[in-house]
Amino acid sequence: MAAAHYLCSTHPRPSISSAEFPLTFAFRCAILSAASDTQDTAPPSGACVAPALSQRKRAPPCQAQMRRDRVAEDIYTFTSDLYAKVTAGVILTPEGTIVIDTLPFPEETREMLSFIDERGEGTVRYVINTHYHSDHTNGTYLFPQAEVIAHRLCRETLLRQGEQNLATARRHTPALAEVEIRPPNIVFERDTHIHLGDRSLLLTPLPGHTRDCIGVLVEGDRILFSGDAMLPVPHIVWGSLEDSARSLQAIRTLKPESVIQGHGQLLLRGELALEIESSLEYLRCIKARVQRHIKEGAPESALLAIDIEACGKSRVPLDGLVQQLHRDNLLAIYHRLADTVKPDRETKAQTV
Repeated sequence: MAAAHYLCSTHPRPSISSAEFPLTFAFRCAILSAASDTQDTAPPSGACVAPALSQRKRAPPCQAQMRRDRVAEDIYTFTSDLYAKVTAGVILTPEGTIVIDTLPFPEETREMLSFIDERGEGTVRYVINTHYHSDHTNGTYLFPQAEVIAHRLCRETLLRQGEQNLATARRHTPALAEVEIRPPNIVFERDTHIHLGDRSLLLTPLPGHTRDCIGVLVEGDRILFSGDAMLPVPHIVWGSLEDSARSLQAIRTLKPESVIQGHGQLLLRGELALEIESSLEYLRCIKARVQRHIKEGAPESALLAIDIEACGKSRVPLDGLVQQLHRDNLLAIYHRLADTVKPDRETKAQTV
């Protein structure tokens, strides 16, 4: 495989642990299996997936009703009806097309391709992956002539674990049989610009959901494709709470006119400040609640009593999936803090 082109100098490089990708992919393929099968399918052994998701029955891909929205001149979004309202983007220019993320199932990404063929003025020049999760990258292989751009960690993770976990996904989800792993061939780590036709895009790291997350700001219109750095409820299982908070603050600093979230509704400038502050407060709340939970010596199972609405977020978005994201967050924080935060009774015993 040809070496990736590098767009910037580097700092000491973090890495995504080998344990993270299998967990991620098991979670994804179990959900995608639930979306495509006509009967419930048991998730792979060890998969991190909620019963509410694995039991949810949805139409197979061929019956999907893709939502397409025009958000500005020659800028469109495509939203999956099959999985968690994941969103991809298309930017048309006189010199070719830029695609920002793809969709989970081949039939969905082919709908994007049909639209580009009808409306585009040239080939797809670039596909930008906002992070390595399969619901955003599964369709990349359908753009064989395009350059694929992403964070360096996205390429490294897909090269290390992609083929093995795609094989697992195919066994559980027949609709993914034709999917191929196509890693990025252009990578970066710092703010990077690309220019095509009359469009200039800023690609900026926004870690937190994962460590390879990036956002794509369409300069001029100031439309930000945030990937999963911005969600109706932050999700930090594969990243960190601290990075997520910093990235939310970075989004605020960018002053976008609108934000296209990786999942969920378009956010306009008038509601963006409140949404960012709501998410920052949510992160502060869940950390404080879990810390108190550990100090009180409560069992891990009692975390489920920490209600999402008590932390300032609605339980409704993404057809209720946000409640599972909230539980994921609580468990992730618990396991990260369990060795550093001591129960009060243990602290008292040590001081006697």
